[in-house]
Amino acid sequence: MRTTVGIIGGGPAGLLLARLLHRAGIDCVVLESRDRAYVERRQRAGILEQGTVDVLRECGAGERLDREGLPHHGIELRFDGRGHRVDFPSATGGKSVMVYAQTEIVKDLIALQLDEPGGPPLLFEAEALAIEKPDSAAPVIRFRHHGREQTLTCDYVAGCDGFHGIARRAVPADRVRTFEHGYPYSWLGVLADVAPSCEELIYARHERGFALHSMRSPQVSRLYLQVPNGTDPADWSHERIWDELSVRFALDGDWTLERGPITAVSVTPMRSFVQEPMRHGRLFLAGDAAHIVPPTGAKGLNLAVSDVITLARALIHQQETGSSELLDGYSRTCLRRVWQAQRFSYFMTDTLHRHPDAGPFEDRLRLARLERIASSPTASAELAENYVGLPLS
Repeated sequence: MRTTVGIIGGGPAGLLLARLLHRAGIDCVVLESRDRAYVERRQRAGILEQGTVDVLRECGAGERLDREGLPHHGIELRFDGRGHRVDFPSATGGKSVMVYAQTEIVKDLIALQLDEPGGPPLLFEAEALAIEKPDSAAPVIRFRHHGREQTLTCDYVAGCDGFHGIARRAVPADRVRTFEHGYPYSWLGVLADVAPSCEELIYARHERGFALHSMRSPQVSRLYLQVPNGTDPADWSHERIWDELSVRFALDGDWTLERGPITAVSVTPMRSFVQEPMRHGRLFLAGDAAHIVPPTGAKGLNLAVSDVITLARALIHQQETGSSELLDGYSRTCLRRVWQAQRFSYFMTDTLHRHPDAGPFEDRLRLARLERIASSPTASAELAENYVGLPLS
């Protein structure tokens, strides 16, 4: 097989890149190791920045998003039994975010790619085995499809296959630097078949730990609790989960957390990771293949989208002008945004969580940060600008 851009990974990053390239007339092939059913039910992020919403609309994937997505114009910070709302549009020139699950984005992009005549090939159960000669003019992806090993020769390779994929490891160890930070707590996350108890997300700091009230739809709530690393979900009964959530969300006033059947429980460790550079020869890394952020700032999916927008622009520019200037600057351009997202995600995570080794001084400093946001339009605007997404550059 031969194509211009070989894309490893059929998640939102790989599928969106394929869509952008196809609309620009650039050939590509997407290789996804899992079957379609698995890909379409993977539970991941659900908060879309303004820029992510805009690009999905522009590439023809906005119809169901606009019909079923939930626009959010702010978030609520809760601490010391009080709530404070951060208004996005007034601080950002009218920008907001959208609640729309990653699984739904994937379904929309897959349908567009498979249903549109002449759409680029999307191969499920096509396991990428190796990337050969990534620093040459014609890199080759070896992959196994339906039990048969094949090769895909490309002009460029886009590694959109996540932290555990082969793309990140195809870069020689002596050519990269990695930056990593671990957090001494995890999130216990639950999906519940109950209408959300709030109209916008609630980020709660409590002396017993952080809690987050999010949602997936008007009928499904997504909630999280800070728990120690190594927590076994089996140790948390559904009653215990609801009781703890109620305590951490409590207000000095009339507010009730609605309860309902919990359909899924999982534990997610918190970590930050960056691999630099995000390019080796004609191999370009995007999304979790190059960076991971803790979910507190809602940046993971949105960073992957900004990566592939940047890569698509560079590939289109090269095709139209013959200039590799934007491709040569890909890593540098992406990493500026990546590190700003890391900074914001670290700030949100550190400020809202209880550190197990923190003393009274550190606790009061974190509360002082929240008090500053609640009392200062400037500090509130800084949070809002980062949450809705910094401009692509």
